[in-house]
Amino acid sequence: MDITQILGYIGALAIGIVLGLIGGGGSILTVPVLVYLLYVNPVTATAYSLFVVGVSALVGAIRNIQKGLVDFKTAIVFAIPAFIAVYTTRKFLVPAIPDQLFEINGFLVTKNIAIMVFFAIIMFVAAISMIKSNGKKITSETTVVYNYPLIIIEGIVVGLLTGVVGAGGGFLIIPALVLLAKLPMKKAVATSLLIIAIKSLIGFIGDVENLDIDWTFLLIFTTISVVGIFVGTWLNKFIDGKKLKKSFGWFVLAMALYIVFKEFTK
Repeated sequence: MDITQILGYIGALAIGIVLGLIGGGGSILTVPVLVYLLYVNPVTATAYSLFVVGVSALVGAIRNIQKGLVDFKTAIVFAIPAFIAVYTTRKFLVPAIPDQLFEINGFLVTKNIAIMVFFAIIMFVAAISMIKSNGKKITSETTVVYNYPLIIIEGIVVGLLTGVVGAGGGFLIIPALVLLAKLPMKKAVATSLLIIAIKSLIGFIGDVENLDIDWTFLLIFTTISVVGIFVGTWLNKFIDGKKLKKSFGWFVLAMALYIVFKEFTK
């Protein structure tokens, strides 16, 4: 095992710790860790990321269910279009993308490059969301009101994005639950974890039928990430995760720029 592999597994632990500390965002590091430290093909990395994200979110969702924070009706209404979209994307859309897309001034843009650059764009949007977060909370127990057309559209969009890049999309789901279903912030965060778990794991099923999965590696990586969640949760007693969120946002922004630089200077 060389130094980059060791760093890759340390990265798996860091992903879980960030999830435990700030309640989200850490999963967006999964694909870069898999691709640049563990040399996993980008398409396979996005598939593995779905599994890691799904299992990690499920651990968090179970804890929140025990606390009575999950709104199951909202989760189902949002998750159904999302998991249909993510499964369809992984099963049919991603395999249909040609390996060579187009050429710009002699530079060949491949499927792998396009996926990583698109992932960097998603990272950039997520980073801005974390940096601009002002920490305001909606605490009033307002009546949950469902704007079904918008929830379905949002679910499809999030599902497509998750299917392509393998990230959980919590930075898109949580505002949607607050604005479209009028959930209090605490319940929105808890409910989003269940939605992410459902759509990510069902999306991964589409990959099982298309890719050769290295289950030993994937389960080791995922286990380390889950351990990291519990470490992060423990650290949360001593460190204010909300204060770290903005700093982590700047780190994600730097990572997004690095990915674009890396892909276009190969």
